[in-house]
Amino acid sequence: MSEIPAKATESKDPLDGARAEAADDAVAHVRPGEPPSGDAMWQSSPPGSIYDYIKVASFSIGPDGLVEQWSLRAEQLFGIPAEHAVGMDPIEAFIDADLRAQGQRKMAEILDGREWTGVVPFRVPPSAADGECGREGLAEVYVMPTRTEEGEKAAVCIVVDVRTLRSIETDLAASQAIFGQSPFGFVLIDPDLRVRRVNYRFASLFGGSPDDHRGKGVHDYLPRPEAERVTATLRRVLETGDSITDMHVTGFLPGSDERRHWSINLYRVRSGSGRPIGIAWLGTDITARRAAAREAAAARRNLALLNEAGARIGNSLDLETTARELLDVVVPGFCDLATVDLYQGLLAGDETPPGLADGSAELRRVAFASAVSDAPFIGSGDPVSVGAVHHYPFNSPCADALRTARPQYIPAEEGSLVQSTLAVPMVAHDTVVGLAQFARTKGSEPFGDRDRDLAVELAARAAVCIDNARLYRREHERALILQRSLLPPGDPVASGLDIACRYLPGNSSADRPSEVGGDWFDVIELPGHRTALVVGDVMGRGLRAAVAMGELRSAVRTLALLDLEPAEVLSALDEIARGLGAPGGVQQATRAARRPREADLSEVYLATCVYAVYDSVTRRCTFANAGHLPPVLVEPGEDALMLDVPPGMPLGVGGEPFEEVEVELPEGALLALYTDGLVESRDHPLDEGLQAFVGALTDPSAPLEDVCDHVLTTLDTHHGEDDIALLMARVQGLPADSVGDWTLPREPRSVGRAREYARGQLLSWDLEPLVDTTELLVSELVTNALRYGEGDIRLRLLLDRTLVCEVWDSGLVQPRRRRARDTDEGGRGLQLVGLLSAAWGSRRTPRGKTVWFELPLPDGQNGMVDPAEALLSLF
Repeated sequence: MSEIPAKATESKDPLDGARAEAADDAVAHVRPGEPPSGDAMWQSSPPGSIYDYIKVASFSIGPDGLVEQWSLRAEQLFGIPAEHAVGMDPIEAFIDADLRAQGQRKMAEILDGREWTGVVPFRVPPSAADGECGREGLAEVYVMPTRTEEGEKAAVCIVVDVRTLRSIETDLAASQAIFGQSPFGFVLIDPDLRVRRVNYRFASLFGGSPDDHRGKGVHDYLPRPEAERVTATLRRVLETGDSITDMHVTGFLPGSDERRHWSINLYRVRSGSGRPIGIAWLGTDITARRAAAREAAAARRNLALLNEAGARIGNSLDLETTARELLDVVVPGFCDLATVDLYQGLLAGDETPPGLADGSAELRRVAFASAVSDAPFIGSGDPVSVGAVHHYPFNSPCADALRTARPQYIPAEEGSLVQSTLAVPMVAHDTVVGLAQFARTKGSEPFGDRDRDLAVELAARAAVCIDNARLYRREHERALILQRSLLPPGDPVASGLDIACRYLPGNSSADRPSEVGGDWFDVIELPGHRTALVVGDVMGRGLRAAVAMGELRSAVRTLALLDLEPAEVLSALDEIARGLGAPGGVQQATRAARRPREADLSEVYLATCVYAVYDSVTRRCTFANAGHLPPVLVEPGEDALMLDVPPGMPLGVGGEPFEEVEVELPEGALLALYTDGLVESRDHPLDEGLQAFVGALTDPSAPLEDVCDHVLTTLDTHHGEDDIALLMARVQGLPADSVGDWTLPREPRSVGRAREYARGQLLSWDLEPLVDTTELLVSELVTNALRYGEGDIRLRLLLDRTLVCEVWDSGLVQPRRRRARDTDEGGRGLQLVGLLSAAWGSRRTPRGKTVWFELPLPDGQNGMVDPAEALLSLF
C-alpha cells in the first residue's frame, strides 16, 4: 500500500487535540455560579466550534468495499449527494485510473482490519458548477476498522481537506509567532480577570517564565488604586466589547523603586460563536517617552512664555507699566512671586546712574506680583514696598548680580515660605538698568539651569523695552503721544456692510510744519446685526486737538455700546466736548450744560460729527448730524447725491437738540462719510470740492478699495493741509431667509411655542449644535418677558456671522442680573444667559425694550458651553 502517494503517520486520531480544546471550551462556557448541566465533556458544542473550522467529513465502507453511509459534510467536501455516493466504490469513483490498482490493494488491507492514516489525492466527478471538468483535491484520511452487526469486517473513514488543515496550521503558527515574538507585553486574560497566558516579553519584565504568571490577577502587578482602576476598565471591556486604546498605567517593576509608565490597549476576544472568552492586553513601556514629553512640554512652555513676553512687554511707554507687564508674564506661569527694581537715576533721566559699577546705587521698587494669597517677602533685610527707594548691601547676592551683570541664586532663609529665588540683572545695550527677582514658594519645583536662562532672557527683553521707553519718553514724548492717538482702526467689519476706509495726514508746508489734526472715524458693531458708522473732526490742530479727538472717539464707542439713539449719542457727546478744554474738566462741563448760552467757547473744543446706525435686517439707516458735512449716497443705477440730513450745531456749542433722519438703503447702495479735508482747501471752495467728490463716484459697483483709491486720486488737487478721513460702506442687507420673526401672545404657552419656533428655524439653517442652548436661552428670555414685561412678545432670530436672538416686549423695565441665593427658586435666568451666550444685553425701543443674546456659529464647537454644566454651576 505504500505505493499510493500518501504520508503515513501514526495510528493516532488527529482530532484528539481538537476534542480536548472543545472540552476546555465547554467547561469555560459554564457561567460562574451556575451548576453544570452535566459532565462538561458531554456538553454540546455551539455553532462555530473547532469542528466547523476543520470541516470534518465522514463515511463508512461495508464488507464489500463499497460506500455504506455518507455524511452531509462529505457531500460538501466531495460534491456528491448521499443518494449517489452510497453503493459506490470509493477507489473507482475518486482515485485516478493509474492509482486505482494501488488503491484496491490498500482497501483490501483496510478491510482486513488494519488501521491507517494518510494523505490521498481525490477527484470530484464533473458537474455544471465545475465546468464539466471536475476538480482535484487532497484529503487526509483516518481509517478505523470496525465490524457490522453480522460480524463482517468494515471501516469508518474520517476525512479532512488538507488545504483546511494547512490553513489552520499556518494560522496557529502565525498566532504563536506574533504572540511569542512581539516586542510588546502581551497578556491574555480570561473572563474571571485572571491571566491565562503571557508572552516572553511580559515575563522578562515581571520575572519568571510565562507559565509562572498563569492565574495571577491585576493586583499582582500594579498598586492597589491603579489595579482597581484597571480592573474596572477590564470589566467594562468584557461587558461592552468597547476597545480601549492608549490607556496610561503607572506601576513598579519587581525589585525596583523607579516608577514606570505603560500605555496599554485592551480589546475583547471572542470564540467562533461570538461568545466572549477573555481580554487581550497589549502594553508598551512609555516611561522614556513621558520623560521626553515632559522635557518637550517644558521647552514649549518656555517658548510660549517668551512669545507671550514679546507680545505683552513693551506695549507701553511708561517704565512702571513695562515692569508690571514683565511680572504679568512670569507670575504665575514661571514663578510665584516677582519684583522689579530700577535705578533711581535712570528714572530721573540721568544718563549713567552713580554707583553703577559697584551695585550700590539707589533703586526704586516699581513692581511686585504674587500668585499666593499670603504673599511672603522676597530677599533679606527690611521689606521694600512698591515705590520705595532703597539699595542692596555691598556683599549681598543682589548687589553682586548688579555688579557682575550675572544672575545669582539666593539661598532660602530658614522658616521662609520662599524656597528658591533668582536675582537677575536687567541688561539693555550692555547697561544694567535694574534688577528682577523671581521666587518660588515651597511645594513648587526649585529653579534649575534652564529656568535661569529663561529668566535672563525675560529680564533682558524687559530691560530693552524699559530702556527704549526711557529714551522715547525723554526725546520723543510729544511726537509719540500724537502718533499713538491718531492710529485709525484697521480692517473694520460689519454685518450687512462691506467697509473700506482711508486716513491721510495733512501735508506740511514751509511756513507751517505738519501737525496732527483731530479727524477720526469708527465702525462699531451693535446688537441685532446693526452697525454704527461715525466720522468726526475736532476743530484745530496739535496735541490738544489730537487728545480731544481721542477722548471723543472713546466716548462715542462707550455711548454706542449703551445702544442710545443717534440723536442721544450726539447730545451726550456735546456735553463731553464742552468739558474737554475747560480747566475744571467735568465740573466745567456740568456748568456749561446748566448754562449753555453762557458757556465760554474759548474754554471748549468744537467738533463736528455724523453718527449713523444701520440695521442689516430692515436695511434702514438712521442719521444724526452735529455740524458735519452731509453723507453721500449712491444707489444702483443712479447718480450720487448728498443726503438731506439736518446739519445741527457742532459738538461743544450746546443748547440745540439734534434731529434724526431715517433712510432706507437699497441693496448694493454705496454710502460715503468723510471729513472736510477731502473736499476743502485754501485753494478751492467747499462747494467745488463737494461737487468734485460727488462726481468722482462714477463707478460705485467697483470694489470698495478701488473706489476709495479712485476718489483720493481724483481729489488729490483738493487735498490741502488738513487731514482726510474717508469711510465708505456698501449695503449688503441680511437675506430674508436669514431672519426668523414671530409674534407670541401674552400667555404661558408662548414659552413652549417660542422653543418650537427656535428649534425649527435652527434646524432649517443646519445649526443643530446650537438648538439645545438656543431653546434654553429663548425659554428664559420669553419667561422673563411674560413675568416682567407688557404686551405681546416678539421673537426674532438673525443669522449672519453669528446667531442673534431677540425678544421684544412693551415693558420699560430693563432686565437686571442679580446673584441668586442658594435657597432661591428663581433669579438665575440671566446668569444662565450670561454663561451660555457669547454676549447679551438689552436696549430701549420706541415701544418698549429688546433683550438679546448672541451665539457663535458652531465652527468645530470649540469654546461652546454645555447647557447641563452651566445649569449645575448655578447651584
